Amino acid sequence: MSVLSTSEAQALGKVGVLFGGRSAERDVSIMSGTGVLKALQSQGVDAHAFDPGTQSLADLAAQKFDRVFIALHGRYGEDGSLQGALEQMGIPYTGSGVMACAIAMDKIYTKMIWLMHGLPTPKYATVASGADLAQVAQQVGIPMIVKPPHEGSTIGITKVASDAEVQGAFDTAFKYDDPVLAEEFVTGREFTVAILGKGKDARALPVIEIVAPEGNYDYQNKYFTDVTQYFCPAQLDAATTAEMQRIAVEAYRALDCEGWGRIDFMLRAADNKPFLIEANTSPGMTSHSLVPMAANAVGISYEELCVQIVRSASLKLKA
Repeated sequence: MSVLSTSEAQALGKVGVLFGGRSAERDVSIMSGTGVLKALQSQGVDAHAFDPGTQSLADLAAQKFDRVFIALHGRYGEDGSLQGALEQMGIPYTGSGVMACAIAMDKIYTKMIWLMHGLPTPKYATVASGADLAQVAQQVGIPMIVKPPHEGSTIGITKVASDAEVQGAFDTAFKYDDPVLAEEFVTGREFTVAILGKGKDARALPVIEIVAPEGNYDYQNKYFTDVTQYFCPAQLDAATTAEMQRIAVEAYRALDCEGWGRIDFMLRAADNKPFLIEANTSPGMTSHSLVPMAANAVGISYEELCVQIVRSASLKLKA
């Protein structure tokens, strides 16, 4: 592992690694941020931990960071709110800007924009109350996936396989969000595509296939077990791989994402058609995370990936 030269490390200035936060994904964020912090420090970067869940924005301003690496997941870190505060304070930050983060964090608005761009995503409906359940089940069909539209890491998600399970699934999702998203269940294989860059320079990394036990890629199987299998590069023909990467980059650009991100897919078994599921503007950076895995497949180490991302930190709103 090569270490940055003193001048390269100094050029990055004092770097804050923001992790923890107040969302339901706090524990995962701590794992991500701890990894990023150690990686940057191993490269000679003057990097420091900062937890917006326990420290105030006044504390953040007082640190006088030259830039920050956002390793927060979920609300208050990945939804545009923190990005807006950093814009106000004039602190360059990694990842997408205020609007892109806010939209990508909302799975309903994300789907609306993708559909406007002619991109494939499963049919869906929004549910504001229990009175809508029967109509939504008829509209979307069963099986379906019920999820809170503003959470990540599969939190609050239920696969509904029968009419008897509908009410319980919505009750679970309503604990986290209102309204709730009901989405057609696509039977097939699960994939993800990591993306680095911005605009016309955005590029897709190798496609990863995710094979979870009984197809259950839940919170536990994502971060705390070793039973989920990952295939990188995915075992796909060249045409399907290229198509999935093309769609991923288009989906990323449609949301005006930048820096880095990850686009999740289902590949329908019946016809090998890819369907966009969601976008992640601050993906995980844990030992089980997929962006580092994809980067490693093209020769980019974890440490190099962290440096590349923090170098891209910027302010997105122009005066």
